[in-house]
Amino acid sequence: MHYLKVLALGCCLAAASTTYAQQVAVIKLPDLQKRLARPSDTTYVVNFWATWCAPCVKELPNFEQLNTTYAKQKVKVLLVSMDNASQLDKKVKPFVAKRGLKSEVVLLNEPDPNSWLSQIDSKWTGAIPYTLIVNNQKKKRTGFEKEFTQAELTAQVQSFLK
Repeated sequence: MHYLKVLALGCCLAAASTTYAQQVAVIKLPDLQKRLARPSDTTYVVNFWATWCAPCVKELPNFEQLNTTYAKQKVKVLLVSMDNASQLDKKVKPFVAKRGLKSEVVLLNEPDPNSWLSQIDSKWTGAIPYTLIVNNQKKKRTGFEKEFTQAELTAQVQSFLK
């Protein structure tokens, strides 16, 4: 009987922990474009990354810090996974959970980057990490094909907030 109580408690705890786990939505390009075109005064910091990209993984804490630092301001961090959609449950969700990512994470389900890269930024070659910073009210939009340090990322966001 004691074993059943312990088992039931374990199941309840496991269920509770999954309800608080970060959700990772799978989206298509039109969904992302719609979000990036919103006529708001919010500055969006959109980082394109993948679990298999070492520089991407290295810089993720910088975006998490940015998310925390600007939580009370109109700055929104969006982490866009470029992993294959078939890897969502096997790699992406466990990666996000293990790292405790708090920023919103989505997986972009578009298998042929060559067909849509230029719709995000005509200068983007497809290399990741890639970061797009957008503020539609201020008509500012800049893309960066590079790995950011915390100082560089903060400086770029500050330039959008002025």
